[in-house]
Amino acid sequence: MKISSPITLKGSHASLVPLEMAHYDALCDAVRDGELWKLWYTTIPSPEGMAKEIERRLGLQKIGSMNPFCVLDSKSRPIGMTTYMNIDEHNRRLEIGSTWYRKSVQRTAINTECKLMLLAHAFETLNCIAVEFRTHWFNHQSRNGIERLGAKLDGVLRSHQLNRHPDAMNSLRDTCVYSIIASEYPAVKANLSYKLANT
Repeated sequence: MKISSPITLKGSHASLVPLEMAHYDALCDAVRDGELWKLWYTTIPSPEGMAKEIERRLGLQKIGSMNPFCVLDSKSRPIGMTTYMNIDEHNRRLEIGSTWYRKSVQRTAINTECKLMLLAHAFETLNCIAVEFRTHWFNHQSRNGIERLGAKLDGVLRSHQLNRHPDAMNSLRDTCVYSIIASEYPAVKANLSYKLANT
């Protein structure tokens, strides 16, 4: 199976389904919960930019560099997006990223379960060597969440990118790079499974 091949992953709190343009209206509603596109340290589509972002992700899937998902809650309502990105099929590596959830479901079991499903598929089915996570130095919520998964900080890419958000234009982004390698996955899985069982 190619890493970019569409797949559905189902859990108790959430499901990950192949992203489609049919999710557009619900994702526009989801991103309005918290006005997430206004966060300067991350790039989240606005309602006006949602169609373009869905098209961008689907285009990257066609060339094999991304596998985009729509996140559904337990009632099958779209509540966000996530991806396998920067796919390196030959070296069996990928990044989990471009993730956002509507504000009302943040800090719930949903993110923990989604990450566990994505990691399980990556390591157990796709036989990945490593899974990477990247985030802005100032995105403390994301950094804390990644560290709670059990990922380790590989390093910081200083002045890595130009900030694209209008409130931060002309500033440079320092990117924190984290990873989980195959030998660490069993302990990470045990930890996330324990957290889910106790939520």
